[in-house]
Amino acid sequence: MILNIWWYFFIYAFLGWCTEVIYAAVKTGKFVNRGFLNGPYCPIYGVGVIIVLYLLDPIKNNVFYMFLGSVFITSSIELIGGFALEKIFHQKWWNYDDKPFNICGYICPMFSLVWGLACLVVVDRIHPFVFSLVNWIPQMASKVLLIIFACLFIIDLIATVKSILKLNKKLEIIDGITFKIREISNNIGENIAMGAIDIVKKKDNLEENFETKKGILKADLTEMKGEHQKALVHRKQALKDLHNANREILEATHFGEKRLLKAFSELKSIQHKDALEKLRNTILNGLSVPKKTKISSEKDRTDLEK
Repeated sequence: MILNIWWYFFIYAFLGWCTEVIYAAVKTGKFVNRGFLNGPYCPIYGVGVIIVLYLLDPIKNNVFYMFLGSVFITSSIELIGGFALEKIFHQKWWNYDDKPFNICGYICPMFSLVWGLACLVVVDRIHPFVFSLVNWIPQMASKVLLIIFACLFIIDLIATVKSILKLNKKLEIIDGITFKIREISNNIGENIAMGAIDIVKKKDNLEENFETKKGILKADLTEMKGEHQKALVHRKQALKDLHNANREILEATHFGEKRLLKAFSELKSIQHKDALEKLRNTILNGLSVPKKTKISSEKDRTDLEK
């Protein structure tokens, strides 16, 4: 009995993965590994079918009740699964916000009805064949194969969780650097503005003769040049931080991170939305920056050195 349940889990997880791949291929015109894990399986399908098979077994001959029960169970699993993944990893892995009557973007009537119809097909047409296949496998071979599958599954799960944690850490770093650059930029603006205000105040209150005015004006220009030099230093630091941020993004070539971004095109980070979009554009769209920040022209270099 327990062995059969494990077989059902892996078989329907694999069939669910195949369904996702076909859906993505029709939608995008290319292969996308749509699973949450790296391997060819979607655990949520395996769990969902097992619950439907055993919980609704007493009413499997009543098509109407079977359909309603399947819609309720699969929608509940999708809602709970989406909510749990968001709370654990701080990311929204699928999103039905663009579908009418959706609930928090986790489920929508259109897909709930599809899952209900799919369960009818599984219970009536597919499961009898799967049941016969599982019972045909010798018990010893069944145990060995399941142990192998379980070990691979656990390793895959650990690797995927590590990839997600790395991704979250990278997004946190990107957001931190972006905040720092914004802070430096604000400081530059404030220093320049305050310097200009001070000069205006001095000139408004100035009542000495022309020579005195000239001396004070010269002093003010010297002070303004000093402020400009400070602004230049801050700007160079800001450019350096920006360069480091871009380098950090470009170094995000970990296979697991790249696969997750490809698999879940609607993935949204709850805490680092902008950083995730930057990372997605860099990895998937091939955006890049030079290895070293350079001043664009000789004129710009001269202007900065003044």
